[in-house]
Amino acid sequence: MAGKRISRKTMGRLRLVSQRLVPVPAGRVQPRELGPDVPGSIAATVRWMTAMQAQDLQAAAWAVGARVPEAGLSDVRAALDAGAVVRSWPMRGTLHLVAPEDLRWMLGLTAERLTKGIASRHRELGIAWADVEKCRDIAMEQIAADGPASRAELFGIFDAAGQPTRGQRGIHILGTLCRHGWLVLGPLAGNQQLFAAFDDWIPVSRSLSREEAVAEFLLRYLRSHGPATLRDFAWWTQLPLTEVRAAFEDVKDQLVGLGYDGTSYLLSPETASLLDGGVPGQRSVLLLPGFDEFVLGYQDRSLVLAAEHAGKIVPGGNGVFKKTLVAGGEVIGTWSRSGTGPRAAVAPELFDGTQPLGPAATAALAKAARRYLAFLEG
Repeated sequence: MAGKRISRKTMGRLRLVSQRLVPVPAGRVQPRELGPDVPGSIAATVRWMTAMQAQDLQAAAWAVGARVPEAGLSDVRAALDAGAVVRSWPMRGTLHLVAPEDLRWMLGLTAERLTKGIASRHRELGIAWADVEKCRDIAMEQIAADGPASRAELFGIFDAAGQPTRGQRGIHILGTLCRHGWLVLGPLAGNQQLFAAFDDWIPVSRSLSREEAVAEFLLRYLRSHGPATLRDFAWWTQLPLTEVRAAFEDVKDQLVGLGYDGTSYLLSPETASLLDGGVPGQRSVLLLPGFDEFVLGYQDRSLVLAAEHAGKIVPGGNGVFKKTLVAGGEVIGTWSRSGTGPRAAVAPELFDGTQPLGPAATAALAKAARRYLAFLEG
């Protein structure tokens, strides 16, 4: 497909399709769902996306809602409460939503490398492996006796056992217990999640060899995030590029290559086939949360976010990403919510204030705002 005439916006719209952010017209080929769930359900969507960044729980809920048209906030919370979707640290030391049966094999790929990467920080915090094992034992004993526990409750028993939690020591210990598959974030208690015993909360986990796991991870990422590159995936997972390239040899016959601006991208055949009849989403206007995979799921974000605007979605480089306004596959601004209840409204802020939205885009934005506000009430 290297010879096709493709614009940057077309590449962005292909990503919208892969990420289930715009529907595929009836009669055209839709990328296949994975797993036994009802297509388009919350669980199926998270499984399709492979992993969805989720350090901000409210933003993560809307990231799911933006991809499941009929879902409300209460539905996403119910999926977390039921364990149909789980939230943990499968890679990059960052919280993600994943399908429960996938978490253990993902951790098997990434935990050791991350542990080595933060070893110096653990030395600074005075965390030895014996400390981790002690905290594991007392946490598991507490949860076995009284059920899932909050972070504050676990910190209290750690402190009482001579394992101080101040200065990020506690959260690093909890993160380590989750990365190694002893604990996992479980049911909700208000706006926080309680920690549960991994095997109790996720009774069935898939077992894959490392070679099988890297190949599946790569294939699912490229199908759900494509067009993307092997380097995007290696950054996303922090897996070695040499290992990623080896895995690509096992799955390349299930993908399509697409050349654009001197770079080779990969995506599913179903998504690539849309190029023949026009890629949907040209008139789409989306209100995406901060930290959404559409922006953060790639090492190189320039296909959807012009370099001169990159700093506007993460002011001062502080790591806190603003909500993004996406039109036709391109990030054109940010947005915020003002007010609550009947007075709630969405306030967009365009990167280029001299070019206001046209009538059709304004109407699409109003529809997107109604959908977002309905999600919060649902």
